[in-house]
Amino acid sequence: MLGFLFGFNARLGRMHYFLATIGLAVVMTAICFVIVFYVLPNVPGAMRSPAALMTAWPTIAAIGFFGWATLTLQSMRIRDIGWDPVCVIPAWIAIVIVDSIVAGRFPAWSLGQDHRGTAVGALVNFVLFLALMFWPDGDYESPNSGQTPSKPERSWQKRDAASLTEARIARATGTNAAFR
Repeated sequence: MLGFLFGFNARLGRMHYFLATIGLAVVMTAICFVIVFYVLPNVPGAMRSPAALMTAWPTIAAIGFFGWATLTLQSMRIRDIGWDPVCVIPAWIAIVIVDSIVAGRFPAWSLGQDHRGTAVGALVNFVLFLALMFWPDGDYESPNSGQTPSKPERSWQKRDAASLTEARIARATGTNAAFR
């Protein structure tokens, strides 16, 4: 069930991840504008404070959607890299939580007075961001089938020069024997 909801078994290549992230940011921005300009002004007068507006149901629903969509995209990209998102995502969340606790407990270690993170947490997030954006795709072979690659050979890919030479010699001499 979680694999279906969060895309734990799906793969998303680098370019698709990049474009989907940009598309999600545009959709998030549009939803935020809709909430601010159309939904929140119609909230009763008692809920006009900024803190109360953050607890309005459209805002909470949008936060839930944004979190789910972002986690799904990251899970699909992590699977495509070849890592296991069931292990990587909880570890990433644990690092963020521990980093926030450390920054709250030791304010001198935080990045700023109002910032709830340390340099270590920022570095971990930056490295994971770079990995999601630039890490090459994982192999498409399943671990069970070592003999048959699931990635088909394309005609435009370079072939082994020795095998082409052997095929030409066999064709020219009229023999079907392969040289090894």
